[in-house]
Amino acid sequence: MVGGVEAIFSGHPPLSRTASAAATEVIREAIVDGRLVPGQRLKEVQLATELGISRTPIREALLLLQAEGLVEATPNRGSTVRAYDVGELEDMYELRAVLEGHAARRAATRITDDALRELRASCARFQELVTGHRAGEGVTELVEENGVFHEIVLDACGSHRLTGMVRQVVVAPLVYRSYIWYSPEQARLSLHAHTQLVHTLERGDGERADAIMREHVFQARDVLVRHLHGEPRR
Repeated sequence: MVGGVEAIFSGHPPLSRTASAAATEVIREAIVDGRLVPGQRLKEVQLATELGISRTPIREALLLLQAEGLVEATPNRGSTVRAYDVGELEDMYELRAVLEGHAARRAATRITDDALRELRASCARFQELVTGHRAGEGVTELVEENGVFHEIVLDACGSHRLTGMVRQVVVAPLVYRSYIWYSPEQARLSLHAHTQLVHTLERGDGERADAIMREHVFQARDVLVRHLHGEPRR
């Protein structure tokens, strides 16, 4: 049964009364790391008490998170952590594959030597993490490094609009902590995709970069969908 938000932010220092941006970040992190789960009610009074601020920045934060797709507001119920069904999540991955594939295609003709060095360094760090990865354990660093890699590609594509659209469809699957279900083999597949993408970007092959990125995104989709259907990991 979904509970309240008491003690969700235990140990977090009080925020400034004008810190709606900080409140947004703290609540977002609680949603993404599973302390606040899909369907859980977000009561302004409780959140304000937990974070040591007034209800106004909390209300502003919830509105921002609603725009991001992490929170939804319904009549007579207020704000809750948004829940998605399998079909909605599959649609998001379809859209993400198109958007990130296009971003990779654009990046192939725009990426700088500095960005390529950053991508190679990311792959090296990912390799170290994959070497010691066991299913369901120590995956936080893998997720963070994966995010670093994708952010570099997005920055290299040179489109703020496209970057913003990608970020909107990337956040929702994190609510379901899809990364928890990655097996060591799936982590290695992600590393392989990253490595191949770097080689492709070095060659300036936009078409191939698009294809690799789409396949990479679809692999992530399949992991989450199998979990939601109760299927075993592969």
